[in-house]
Amino acid sequence: MIRQVTFSDITDQRTLTESVDAATDDTPETPTALLDRAQQHATNVATEHFPSLPVKAIDWEISHRAQRQAGVTKYDPATEAITIALTWTAYEQHGWEQFSSTVRHELIHAWQYHEFEEADHGRTFEQWTDILDTTQHCERFKPPNWWLICEDCSERLPRFQHSKVVKHPEKYSCGDYDESLRVEEAIE
Repeated sequence: MIRQVTFSDITDQRTLTESVDAATDDTPETPTALLDRAQQHATNVATEHFPSLPVKAIDWEISHRAQRQAGVTKYDPATEAITIALTWTAYEQHGWEQFSSTVRHELIHAWQYHEFEEADHGRTFEQWTDILDTTQHCERFKPPNWWLICEDCSERLPRFQHSKVVKHPEKYSCGDYDESLRVEEAIE
């Protein structure tokens, strides 16, 4: 038996396919969509790894100003409120696949605050980095304005603000050596 396909059948099929693609394409394109995706991702991760962490109680926000950190977790000891701020520029630079690591990173800090009322990148943080496929520090998403360079060991330290050490590097050292630092303007 030969089935005849009508133009409306083809049109209906295309519309259905487009609808399915739209439903599965969850790449956030707005700050609000990024927050929604981050909250859902955090909920999924916490359900498996931090079941006592009340993810629904975490406040989420987007930063359009941060330049050095892809995310930050803030804690108010008076109210025990936890806020995770995600940097829109970092997301735009890295995309969701890489940026989701930032969400997991900040979720570890939220768990630390919930459990210990303090957070750092120490032992309790390190125990989760491999399990959650994240790192202690995010990849730089904005180039620094200056580099501090140790004259002895050649270590390069990025600087974003015209701080005291950038203004007077001769008064500082890299910590390992007493030699002075020099400043180089960063070239993009």
